[in-house]
Amino acid sequence: RMRSLQVDSVQRWMEDLRHMTEVECMCVLQAKAIGVDEDSQQGELIVASGVGAGDHVARNNLQTLLRRALVVSTELGKMFQRLEKGRWQRVHSTAARANCHVRSLVHEYGAARSTPPEMQKYEKSLLEKCTELTSITERCLHSEDQRFLSSMREAIHQILTDVSDSFSTMIDMALANEIRILIKQIESSDDLHAISSAISNLLSLTQDGPQLCSIIAKEGAVVALFKICRQDRFRELYAHALRTVASICCVEEGIHQLDKVDGILCLADILTDDSSVEAARAEAAAVVAQITSPHHTSTQHLASFLESMHDIVTALIQLCQSASCGEVFLLASAALANITFFDSMACEILLQLNAIQILLQACRDRQRVDTPYSKDQVLGWSLQASGADF
Repeated sequence: RMRSLQVDSVQRWMEDLRHMTEVECMCVLQAKAIGVDEDSQQGELIVASGVGAGDHVARNNLQTLLRRALVVSTELGKMFQRLEKGRWQRVHSTAARANCHVRSLVHEYGAARSTPPEMQKYEKSLLEKCTELTSITERCLHSEDQRFLSSMREAIHQILTDVSDSFSTMIDMALANEIRILIKQIESSDDLHAISSAISNLLSLTQDGPQLCSIIAKEGAVVALFKICRQDRFRELYAHALRTVASICCVEEGIHQLDKVDGILCLADILTDDSSVEAARAEAAAVVAQITSPHHTSTQHLASFLESMHDIVTALIQLCQSASCGEVFLLASAALANITFFDSMACEILLQLNAIQILLQACRDRQRVDTPYSKDQVLGWSLQASGADF
């Protein structure tokens, strides 16, 4: 779910109100641009120079794009409903608002970023269709010929469908463009603070839903994050990077990218490295839990996981034993639970290492096993492993 939907309803209304009132003014002025002082702010999608400000603004641009996209999508959804009911007055007024929203967004984004060529053609086509939509609904507004209106309804429905598809494609391209800026900062910067900030922005974006996670994965974020995790000079960023990887891997594309860069071997190295801090090993366990989750359908191609299975399972058991808090234990035990469903060989390894007795003993420690869910994880994979023994 989009982060913008999770805020207080009044706060959300106050944020959207500005866009609504601006668009209404533009409708009254027939969508003509309102003059502003060249030195004043030209909208929300504004870029800043410098590394420190760039990643912060990129994050703001992405959030603004998501909010504005939601507003336009809502207007288009209303048009479909009102078109079916033949409420022509409202169909036209909604078309006019959607047209102004789209033009405002395109103008502001173009002022903030250098628009990629492939995105420009979608912008041009989208603006032409929005104009056509406004024009044709206005014609219907002044007609009472039911046969004419019936024939127009089908034409408007097709144009509206085209507008929705073009708008979605354009927004995806804009989001991908902003995400590439964050990934480039991770790959090209040597400044720990700048890299950490960019990773934080990516992590925050993963909370906005699987569609955005897919875009982030396709743009190469998983590759960039594992490059960080393979360099000793960035050790203090391992946990942060791996937490972001775990979030991205909620979608199949994220797991595919992880497999392509031999991410499993990197995870095994971190888990088995005694010099790795607990936080990094815990986040590595979280990635293992994510990619071996039973709800994924693409995990069976992870051949490299089977090669590192023994080392990973052994390291996870040790992490459960040494966990300093309930969260670390939960992540490690969840990874073990998922692995037992992922491959039966894991159950044999658990039995060989006397893992059931070790973990059941750990359940007596209320500091480590502090939630019913943690106990449920232990019980689940203990039963699974015991079943394999029979």
